[in-house]
Amino acid sequence: MGHLDDARPGGWEERRRRVTFLVLVALLAAGPGAVMAQACPSLPARDPMPREVRPERLEHPYWRTRSAALSRMAAGDLSRTKLVFLGDSITENWERRDWEANYFRYGALNLGVSGDFVQGLLWRLTAGGQWPATLRPRLAVVLIGTNNASYNSPPESTALGIAEVLREIRRRSPETRILLLGILPRGAEANDPGRRLNARVNELIARCADGQSVFYLDAGPALVDAQGRLAPSIAPDRLHLSAEGYARLSAAIEPSLRAILTP
Repeated sequence: MGHLDDARPGGWEERRRRVTFLVLVALLAAGPGAVMAQACPSLPARDPMPREVRPERLEHPYWRTRSAALSRMAAGDLSRTKLVFLGDSITENWERRDWEANYFRYGALNLGVSGDFVQGLLWRLTAGGQWPATLRPRLAVVLIGTNNASYNSPPESTALGIAEVLREIRRRSPETRILLLGILPRGAEANDPGRRLNARVNELIARCADGQSVFYLDAGPALVDAQGRLAPSIAPDRLHLSAEGYARLSAAIEPSLRAILTP
């Protein structure tokens, strides 16, 4: 299993340092008040729009229960929130000690819903009211799309839906920067069919990064070994992360968070 302190040329630690440097350079160039054009122009909406781009209230009972609870919470004052995470079960079930150690100081808000799809997240941001007028975070971390792959959504449609999520965030809070995470590895081996679908989605959504308002990070290499294998110690069911998996994920995204959120 590869380690985060891997010092070999091209290793993950080297990539982390490079990402941090590039994020810092982009932020300095953009200036503190930079407001960019519409997010992700490389993936414009198309007509007719696929299902993944249309907000949809999902049918699963737990999704509805959790979503309703978040909508009630969002009716309060969220003006002190500096950091928000948007996603599915991988976000909702973030290991508690890791969350408290890494994100509590930012007043982070977890808007993850188990079983969510891209179209479900779009519904939550719009009709669900989970991004109210009081929510103006400095950074939104977006990790969504793996459930679409499990139901064989075309990668191009999933990518379009994710691009629409970014556009919706920008419409509601133009000053909020976005850290878009590539869909994480799933399945035990590198040739798992779900991996191939998600790799194509990641290839497309990486184009959404403009280096000023939207940043892209593929944290997947932090979770797999040199052969691309996803160990049960990292993801017991080869999808959802263990405590070690969350520690690795947090370590992978920390340089970007620090660069964006530290004055």
